[in-house]
Amino acid sequence: DSTSADLAVPDFEAALTGDIRGKKIGIPKEYRMDGMPDEIEALWAKGVDMLRDAGAEIVDISLPHTKYALPAYYVVAPAEASSNLARYDGVRFGHRAKLAQGDGITEMYEKTRAEGFGDEVKRRVMIGTYVLSAGFYDAYYNRARKVRTLIKKDFEDVFATGVDSILTPATPSSAFGLGEMKDADPVQMYLNDVFTVTVNLAGLPGISVPAGLDHQGLPLGLQLIGRPWEEGDLLNHAYALEQAAGFVAKPQKWW
Repeated sequence: DSTSADLAVPDFEAALTGDIRGKKIGIPKEYRMDGMPDEIEALWAKGVDMLRDAGAEIVDISLPHTKYALPAYYVVAPAEASSNLARYDGVRFGHRAKLAQGDGITEMYEKTRAEGFGDEVKRRVMIGTYVLSAGFYDAYYNRARKVRTLIKKDFEDVFATGVDSILTPATPSSAFGLGEMKDADPVQMYLNDVFTVTVNLAGLPGISVPAGLDHQGLPLGLQLIGRPWEEGDLLNHAYALEQAAGFVAKPQKWW
């Protein structure tokens, strides 16, 4: 279909040799954020050491437009969600609300979408509708698309220097406890995507590798970002990191 690439699917399992000798791994300086917990910094440094010990070459890189990624993503993604979810109106796709006698098509749309979408989906649909509306399309959506192009160019420039993959933290904090963030500020929650949204904007493969625990026993991860269409190499780099980390921790019974 129009969202798929007409390319042969490689044998990903055969790519998992664990041999990354001579591979060049980039470390982006822009991902060193003020206020990032020491545990995340330490895990990232440990990941660098593990890949270096496995034979990879570690190089410092720059992705200068990273700081614009989060706001750009939360314009582009809700805009796409708003458009894609417009079809779920109770007529042909998805849930249809039970209607009262005398309800018309407008009431069906309103009740169906109110019942069928969760709070976060509704929030994104509203944001997306706003940024796509007349008078705001150029001010928000078009500008976000231009930023996305700049972010993509940053990665292209880095990979053009021979970098094979990029190592970053997966998140700026450890995993949340169950139910801990139920009433959290949505914007605060969006900030936890700061290291991963660039992959979506640039159209690159990325993978998070469990690599450690914080002081509360909650999992921490490292992210590897690869070249376009070279998922096999990326998976092999992740496999080498996984083997070196030896992460086998299992949660204690919590139920």
